[in-house]
Amino acid sequence: MPKVLIVEDEEPLVMMLRYNLEAEGYKVETCMRGDEADLLLRESQPDLLLLDWMLPGLSGIELCRRLRSRPETERLPVIMLTARGEEQERIRGLATGADDYVVKPFSIPELMARVRAMLRRAKPEVVSSLLRAGDLELDRETHRVRRSGREIHLGPTEFRLLEFLMTSPGRVFSREQLLDGVWGHDVYVDERTVDVHVGRLRKAINRGKVPDPIRTVRGAGYAFNDQFAAAAS
Repeated sequence: MPKVLIVEDEEPLVMMLRYNLEAEGYKVETCMRGDEADLLLRESQPDLLLLDWMLPGLSGIELCRRLRSRPETERLPVIMLTARGEEQERIRGLATGADDYVVKPFSIPELMARVRAMLRRAKPEVVSSLLRAGDLELDRETHRVRRSGREIHLGPTEFRLLEFLMTSPGRVFSREQLLDGVWGHDVYVDERTVDVHVGRLRKAINRGKVPDPIRTVRGAGYAFNDQFAAAAS
């Protein structure tokens, strides 16, 4: 799972970014001060940094400058978030070392696309179009699913449901979280519909005497079994 560090002092924006990044399968850490982020980045490096321009303790511009001066972080992908949209400010941000620049307020889908594009260029090994677990394989580009080499035909909803679960193995998602992540915030669907589609997905991928990779957690929801790969190998 690619790791993204969010350095931003607007708590509602941090929550929204975390939710959307985790829904796409990223591991997320957050920090609300520039000086604390500087210390954190000396200890460990994420795969990508979302960095606010104006921060308490240490500005995003200064933090970016420090990161580019250190060998261990000189190539760290940085997307700068800022309310400063003037051309000169954008040039300043990019000249300091930011790889990309997003002006607030911004579109979440656009930002997610920029994150994916940045990771594909900078760290292709952490972003794959192919998800594998045990004998199960999901190809995001061709929208094909195979188990033990046999192709499995899934409907669009079942495909998105399997992809969503496979990107966060072991994590338990409530029915409400699955509705938001798979169907979207703007679509009204009864929570019982989740059970129906999980049932259809299980029927399609579990033909014969094979282990079920989807775990039902009573009273909580569903998870992709993180022990499935070991059990199936």
